[in-house]
Amino acid sequence: MNDRELDLTEEQKKIKSKYPAVNKKYEYLDHTADVQLHAWGDSLEEAFEQCAMAMFGYMTDIETVEPIDSVEVESEGDDMESLLYHFLDDWLFKFSADIFFIPREVKVLHIDRMRFKIRSIGWGEEFRISKHPQGTEVKAITYSAMQIYDEGKPEVFVIIDI
Repeated sequence: MNDRELDLTEEQKKIKSKYPAVNKKYEYLDHTADVQLHAWGDSLEEAFEQCAMAMFGYMTDIETVEPIDSVEVESEGDDMESLLYHFLDDWLFKFSADIFFIPREVKVLHIDRMRFKIRSIGWGEEFRISKHPQGTEVKAITYSAMQIYDEGKPEVFVIIDI
């Protein structure tokens, strides 16, 4: 299940055609009862961004999301793994419990590798089942098998509970 295709309505296809394609540097890896996200980038910031987008991309076709609003998220942890965990969990909270915000794009503005803090912004809109195709709900982020590689081409692996 590397490339998820959701059935789109004509209206959703129309929205998709209005904007440039989203640059996707992530894939979904099979995992028993859960899904493993594998994301990468030219920097650790981009790998984190892509991991967030992989999570949202599992919930809907993010290219049907219009960038009409923005949300800022600040997260902190005790080490890089907990920072990645809280970063994804804070974004998931914006979607599932706070304002039902679904981003088309997430940008990491800064990672403080000494204090384990991250600032990010997302552009998108309120998720509406009438507008956005429904994928699979993400229930939680896990620490299970979490990996962060910041050497050479940065990449991250995160298992999400669906």
